[in-house]
Amino acid sequence: MVDDEYRIYVGIDWATEAHQACVLDCTGRVLAERSFAHTGEALTAFAKWLHGVAGGDPGRAAIAIELPRGAVVETLVEHGFHLYAINPKQLDRFRDRHSVAGAKDDRRDAFVLSDSLRTDRARFRRIRLDDPLVIQLRELSRVDEDLGHEANRLTNRLREQLHRFYVQVLKLCPSADEPWLWALLELAPSPTAGSRLQPKPIERLLRQHRIRRLNAQDVVAALRAPALRVAPGVVEAATEHIALLLPRLRLVHTQRQRCGARLDALLDKLAAVDGDDGQQREHRDVEILRSLPGVGRVVAATVLAEASGPLAERDYHALRTHAGIAPVTKQSGKRRTVVMRYACNGRLRYALYHWARVAATCDPASKTYYAALRQRGHSYARALRSVADRLLRILIAMLKSDSLFDSTQLRQSADAAVTQEAPCAS
Repeated sequence: MVDDEYRIYVGIDWATEAHQACVLDCTGRVLAERSFAHTGEALTAFAKWLHGVAGGDPGRAAIAIELPRGAVVETLVEHGFHLYAINPKQLDRFRDRHSVAGAKDDRRDAFVLSDSLRTDRARFRRIRLDDPLVIQLRELSRVDEDLGHEANRLTNRLREQLHRFYVQVLKLCPSADEPWLWALLELAPSPTAGSRLQPKPIERLLRQHRIRRLNAQDVVAALRAPALRVAPGVVEAATEHIALLLPRLRLVHTQRQRCGARLDALLDKLAAVDGDDGQQREHRDVEILRSLPGVGRVVAATVLAEASGPLAERDYHALRTHAGIAPVTKQSGKRRTVVMRYACNGRLRYALYHWARVAATCDPASKTYYAALRQRGHSYARALRSVADRLLRILIAMLKSDSLFDSTQLRQSADAAVTQEAPCAS
C-alpha cells in the first residue's frame, strides 16, 4: 500500500492525564471524536477502536501527534498505524488557519493536527521506533549530561564555601572538583586542623588517589599558610555546610563513572550488532563514527542517540539542520542576512561543538581548515561550526560507503576545501 492511500486522518492532542483524538476522512469531514486516559487499558481500547474505524487495516490510518515518542506513540506504532510528528511551533501556525482570534482547546488542537496532516503531510515527519539499544543510549547520555550539570553546581558551592575561610586549599585544586581534595577536607576540615596535619597521612592520600603533580611537602606548606580572619562562627558554619556537600559530590561522581561505563558498554554492544543477513558487518555506524578524529564516548553517544533518524537515512542536510550547523537565511527585497540557527537540538549542537573543538586541535586537516577560516576573518564559533559541517560531510560519505576514517585519503588542500565549503551559520 502507498502512503497516499490513507482512509482516515487522526489528530491526537497529547496531555498528561487524558488525550483528545479527532478522526477525519479524506475529504476533511469529522468522523469521530474521542478522549482516552493515559493508562494501559485505555490505550489498548483506543487502538482497538481506531482499528475498527480504519476498516481493519491500520496501515490506512495516518495519525498526527506533537510528541514523537512515549507510550501513546509506541502503542500505536506497534499496532501498525502510521504516525507523523510535527513541531509545536509549526502546529501553532496551522492553528491560525482555522481561528484568527487565537482560540485554542484540546478538541480544536486535535482537529488542527488531523486536518494539517491531511493537507500538508510534507510538513510532518514519519515516526519510526528506534532500536532498543539506541533508546537506552539516549537515556543514559542525557542522564550523564544531567549528572555533569549537578556535579558543576555542587563543586561551585564547595568552592564558594572554601573561598570564605579556606583559600589555601583552593591553591592545591582551584576547581575543587577532584576526589582527593574531598578526602583531604575530611582529614583537615578547617585551617586549624590543616595546620596540624602531618605529612604521613597526606602521602597515603596522594598515593591512594594517584596524584603525582603534588607531593606531601607541597600540601603541608599550603595548609600551613596563614588563614583568613573571619567572624566567629563562620568556620563552624562553613565546615558543616561542606560536610553535607561531600557525600553528595561523591555520590554524583560515582554515578557519573557508572554511567560512563554503561555508555561504553552500550556503544560496544551497538558496534557488535549483526547485520540483516545474520552475518556481522565489517563496519557499523558506531565504528565509523568513533574512527573520526575528535570523537569520544560522550560525542559518539550523543550523536548516535539524538540524530538516529538522519544517520539511518544518511541525510546530510537534515543532520546539519538538526544540529544547528545549517544557517537561517532571511531575505526581503534588497536586504539579505544569514544568521545562526537556534531552533535545533541543543544536546546535539553541544556535542558537535566539542567534536569540532577537539578535532581542530588533534587532527591536522581540521586544524588547517580551521586556521584558514580564521584567516578569512571568521569568528571562533563560526569557524568551529564550519569544521563541524566538514566533519558531518565526511561522516555521511563514510556511512554511505561503509568505510572507516582514513586520513591518508584526505589529500585535498585546506585552502581548496575552504573555498568550496557549504554555507554555514554566520
